[in-house]
Amino acid sequence: MSIRLVLVRHGLSSFNEKGLIQGRTDDSYLTDKGYEQAFMSGEALSGINFNKIYSSPLVRAAETAKTIQKNLKVKHNIIYDKNLLEVNLSSWSGLTIKEIKNKYPENYLLWKNDPESLKLKNDKNLSYQPIQELYDQANKFIKNIIKIYLEKDEANILIIGHNAILRCLILSLIGRPKKGFRKIKLDNASFSILNILKQRNSYKTQVECLNQTSHLNKKIPDQIGDSRIFLVRHGETNWNKEGRFQGQINIPLNSNGKNQAKKASKYLKEINFNKAFSSSMDRPYETAQIILQNNSNLEITKIEKLVEISHGLWEGKLENEIKKQWPKLLKNWHEKPEEVIMPEGESIKEVSERSVKAWGEICLAQKNKDLTLLVAHDAVNKTLICNILGLDFSNIWMIKQGNGGITIIDIFNDPQKDNVISALNITTHLGGIIDSTASGAL
Repeated sequence: MSIRLVLVRHGLSSFNEKGLIQGRTDDSYLTDKGYEQAFMSGEALSGINFNKIYSSPLVRAAETAKTIQKNLKVKHNIIYDKNLLEVNLSSWSGLTIKEIKNKYPENYLLWKNDPESLKLKNDKNLSYQPIQELYDQANKFIKNIIKIYLEKDEANILIIGHNAILRCLILSLIGRPKKGFRKIKLDNASFSILNILKQRNSYKTQVECLNQTSHLNKKIPDQIGDSRIFLVRHGETNWNKEGRFQGQINIPLNSNGKNQAKKASKYLKEINFNKAFSSSMDRPYETAQIILQNNSNLEITKIEKLVEISHGLWEGKLENEIKKQWPKLLKNWHEKPEEVIMPEGESIKEVSERSVKAWGEICLAQKNKDLTLLVAHDAVNKTLICNILGLDFSNIWMIKQGNGGITIIDIFNDPQKDNVISALNITTHLGGIIDSTASGAL
């Protein structure tokens, strides 16, 4: 029993185009480019049979929803839900960033650095916290969706909304990490996909991808940081395909894995990498070599701390083989990975500590305009992404990393600014918008 949520930010609006703050105003409308983006979004989503379509009632989102709907095979009525309204920024709506900086300098700094703490005055001169109110909306919407759809075998739900409310939906579903609002990016008409899976009397969330823009003829979201790291998972191996635990055994890429790396190389061909790092194991190193085939003079630095988790005695085994000998431990690994140390292997805490240390060293070495390739493994990448988002390493199952999938992180010189995930697990170069890579056996 699962729900797939496909979140779409509305297309480019008149206020976006003019650089004006929108908030909850309905004076902003879709531009011609916004309609074009919505049309392309509909084409890309046409292969998915959606059970329901939800949209914010604000015109820029509603017009995006209607345009997408025209391309869908099953044309459900659009449900306009007030819980998908954009953040209420009161008197800020219609102002430029420069005007807000000048009129409200302290609040502007809060908005940029800690928006969850921002307080504004409404039209009745009463104080309120716009992002906290938005989280309340998000939680009401999620509660309703789960109540209606989680008992079904599978449901595909299309949600069209705005930048801030969609961020709050995503962050609420992954446990609302501290100061998470500024750690993700959502472009106009981008796709983000989350899977909600029933688990006993509760549910768990998996983030399949964030800020996918390749359907807009825009492979890579615009850079917002001073430098940028492209975090890639190695291509497929035979053991990934078979569902074997491979860990620190040097299983090479299979033909599909090499092809995935070639497709990643083609996808990233316009990126002029000037730095490259890899786990010291063969499969990520070979993936990096293939991605950089047109830049073969660039040295790939191998990093021992980024090797895959050691599965110990589980390595080489299928899950059903492990279940026979270590049933309780395997169950805990799926439900409480932070409590598991594999027989003669590692804990996820150990993997996180060494991976995050290596990540910190890579980030410290970044200079203005650096474009860095980093190829590693499933568990390693997941612990790094959890750390960037402000999640504990125990939440690795929330993050999906497909073989050959690309995650983009923007890095800032200002130590006060957090790293931003500008895209997570792009796999469109390997197929459709849904990640169809091997599930493997982490």
